[in-house]
Parts: sequence; structure tokens; C-alpha cells
Amino acid sequence: MRKKKKTRKYNSGILTITMEPKKKILVTGAAGALAKKVIDKLKKDYKIVAVDFRTKVDLGIPVESYKVDFNKRLFEDIFREHHFDGIIHLGRISAQELNRFTRYNANVIGTRKLFDLARKYNVSKTLVMSTYFVYGASPYNPSLLDETTPLKASELTMDLVDSVELENLSTIYLYKHPELNITVLRPCNIAGPGVRNTFSMLLSEKRSPVLWGFSPLMQFIHIDDMRDAICTAFEKNIPGVYNVAPDDYIGFQDAIKAAGSSPIQIPSIPPRLTEAIAKFLNWKSFPVYLINYFKYPVIIDGSLFSKTFNFKPKKTLSDIFTYYKSLK
Repeated sequence: MRKKKKTRKYNSGILTITMEPKKKILVTGAAGALAKKVIDKLKKDYKIVAVDFRTKVDLGIPVESYKVDFNKRLFEDIFREHHFDGIIHLGRISAQELNRFTRYNANVIGTRKLFDLARKYNVSKTLVMSTYFVYGASPYNPSLLDETTPLKASELTMDLVDSVELENLSTIYLYKHPELNITVLRPCNIAGPGVRNTFSMLLSEKRSPVLWGFSPLMQFIHIDDMRDAICTAFEKNIPGVYNVAPDDYIGFQDAIKAAGSSPIQIPSIPPRLTEAIAKFLNWKSFPVYLINYFKYPVIIDGSLFSKTFNFKPKKTLSDIFTYYKSLK
């Protein structure tokens, strides 16, 4: 944490203490549970400005909040008014929220606009949250994927093209514009209170679809640990690309049972039958574009992040599944 600077002046016996103003941070995706936790942790030491494309979020004083499209003029007005010292970019739109065209404009074109504004207004550090989905789920994946592993998700499904392009864009700006001090985090499955991603929703349900004959190994990180990882990476400011994951993992069907859910076995062959069932039942927690992730393990190596930032998750898999079991 950055310490407040104090200066003391003695004038006619009067002691004057001047506090250095707090630095300003822009946090995107403010409506999400993770962003709210990050804001709550940092607001004591930083002046936070929160934005989200979905809604204006009431985060209470002293956090200013805006509903804004990154590609509109209002977004630059916010930069011009506030003169940010840093950006925490958590506002990636998932494939379940909007169509491909809208997602691409928001996730890729919008992020490029954010980077360009960061350069224009001299922002000194930027953190971007990506996803382990960018690696792609394939039977040919190595057993442990480190940060040098090629990103193949866009070869397997068009619904993840924007996720891969967002990360490629971030990497380009990381090396082309080092003054932005960009840190990219690729977390495994985030779980815990308030999280509404695919696998968190599956753990929340009493009956969860699984593919018959498949139980790929998976990693989970608690939302509180991911909050701490983001805050630590932002404050230490060591640019680069990092996987974020604990050392332990569990078979998907075992995770479903540990969370107190009953697995519903879905046929995995032929693939079109699986897709037809998922579409017919309209399971939001079983999206067609992620079917390969229900088949093949995508285990990421989080050792670089752990060593670089001296980070170790505090919550165990047992803590995570106990929470979901309590919801049943």
C-alpha cells in the first residue's frame, strides 16, 4: 500500500499537517461481484472511479460511478476530468451476455480505446483481466499450460474470438507502449459468493449437466483470493502476462458432487446431439461454445505469478464447495 505523505510546518506554535492527495484509479466492470470487492479493498487508499456498460452502480461515497460505452465521447470526458494514475480493467463481456458483434466492439475495440486514452492522458499503470479460456480446450493440450502456451481458443469456437483478440491487443500494447505498465492476468475458474460465470452457476444448481464419460480436471480460485491477486498485482506493478491459479485441482464431476449437486449425464457423442440437447434445454450454465471445456482439462501453471508477487490463495477447494453446498 502506498503510504500517505505527511509534512509538518511550525508557524507561531501551530502545527500544520498536509496530506498528499490520494491517487485516482479507474475500475471497469463495476457491476460485477469481483470488481465490487476490488473497489471495496482499495477505496481506503485510492480515489476510485467506477464504470460499467450495463448500469450505473451505486457503490456509496466516496466512489464515483458512471454507465458508459467505451466507444462514446463520454468515456474520454471521464479521463479528461479525473486524470487517472492507474486502470483496473475488469469489464470483459462474456459470450452469454451479448451477440458476437456487440461483444467484439465492447471487448476489443473498447479496450483499444481505453489503452489509447490511457496513453493520451499519461496513465502510468494498467491491469487487464483475461481468462484461461483463451488457451482452448483440446485433447492435445500439454498437462500444464504456462504463459508461453499458444492461445488456440479462437480456432475451436468463434464465441471466444473476442477473448483471444482482447488478450492479443493487450500484449501488443504491453510491449509497444511500456509506459502503460500493463499487467495481464489469466485466472482459472473464479468461484464464490456473487460470482455468475458458467462453472459457478453449475456448482450453484441442485442438478447440473455433465458429459457422460468425461470428468476433466479443473482449477478453482475463490473470489476473495482473486480480489487479493488483482490488488497485489496492481500495487506491485510488475508488467507481464500471468496465469493465476492454485496448485490443487479436482475432477469436474467430483466438484459437482462436493458442491452438493447431482450430476445429470448428457451423451457426449455424436457432438451434434450434445449441442442440440444444450440448445433445446436452453441451459445458460451449459453453453454450447464451452462444450470442449466439459471434456478436456485446461490446467494452468500459476507458479510465475505466485513467485513474482509472493502470492498464495488462502481459501481451499473445501471452502469453495462448502459455500455452494450451503446454498442447496
